Amino acid sequence: MSFHQRLVIRHFLSEVNLPDAFAYEILAAPHGDHGPRFGRLTTPHGAVETPAFIPVGTKGTVKGVTPQALREIGVQIVLANTYHLALRPGAEVVRDLGGLHAMMGWDGPILTDSGGFQVFSLAALRQVTDEGVTFRSHIDGAEMMLTPESAVAVQNTLGADIIMALDVCPPHPCPRGEVEEAVRRTLAWAERCRAAHRRPEQLLWGITQGGVERDLRERCARELVAMDFHGYAIGGTSVGEGHALLRQVLDWTVPLLPWRRPRYVMGVGEVRDVVAAMALGVDLFDCVLPTGNGRNACAFTADGMVRLRNEAFRSDRRAIEEDCDCPACRSFSRGTLRHLFASKEMLGPILLSIHNLRFYMRLFERLRMAIRDGRFDAEAQGLLDAYYQNG
Repeated sequence: MSFHQRLVIRHFLSEVNLPDAFAYEILAAPHGDHGPRFGRLTTPHGAVETPAFIPVGTKGTVKGVTPQALREIGVQIVLANTYHLALRPGAEVVRDLGGLHAMMGWDGPILTDSGGFQVFSLAALRQVTDEGVTFRSHIDGAEMMLTPESAVAVQNTLGADIIMALDVCPPHPCPRGEVEEAVRRTLAWAERCRAAHRRPEQLLWGITQGGVERDLRERCARELVAMDFHGYAIGGTSVGEGHALLRQVLDWTVPLLPWRRPRYVMGVGEVRDVVAAMALGVDLFDCVLPTGNGRNACAFTADGMVRLRNEAFRSDRRAIEEDCDCPACRSFSRGTLRHLFASKEMLGPILLSIHNLRFYMRLFERLRMAIRDGRFDAEAQGLLDAYYQNG
């Protein structure tokens, strides 16, 4: 990108109505405004170089990984969940503990989702009406009502840097009528969330829905953009639709989202899905895959997944990855890690969670630099060829 192009982008950014503590800059976009971009999102708790991966800390912690370890492996921003924190310990308790950053022991940027994903994941425990979602608590069975207003109020109280509008996330497959209803409610709730937002030092982002119905995806994106959110997410992905349909959804939706606002695809972490979304200009990703797989003895490597419970690794003295600088690879062999899991020692899941997160940090660092240097396509193809070499 030329110096003149960067000046033009920064001029446009100066016209975006962002709170004073925030900024979003596109630092490199070799393919113009329809391709991958390297950027920087600045928040009151620090800057995030994008594209970036967000580890999931649902209940106020990334399972088994200390905040110091997250920093050391290159994590820039973490995610916490509104629904779960509202149930336990409660938003007021988080506030009394000094806010979400203090409670988590994390001084960097935090994003909280709205609880909309639980409309999908806790379908058996909830009822959706135009007013909001009534959940039957998975903890004690008590009822909890989450409305657009209360979802924003909880997030305002928690104090994250970026908060999300409440949406309805339909499953896949899903009858078209149900997807239409989800889009109608998502749009109506987005307006109510904007009206309820009380803390201008927090960014409020809208979430597009629409399943795998092109016209509904496009309608939702256009109407959300007209509401002028500070950023936009693509929701309702990684709910069973598979890679091919996910790519279609991204192809339909991403070009409709403003070029100079951050774009976030929710729940996407499979390597091929990340690369496809990044190629279209998506900036942020979150997923439970690194830590979830780590707790189950599965390690990500540049050559694909290594399943350490396999008997073949019993006496294997190699590191998971020779060029990885994480604590697991610096100090432990594959055989030792296999033993830790076989013995049900908690160190095994901790080390593999850290390794997998470091894998994602290295992956994103590599792709950011490729975008900056104008070689994203070749770098991404080489990465995919190596990762999926065995199918």
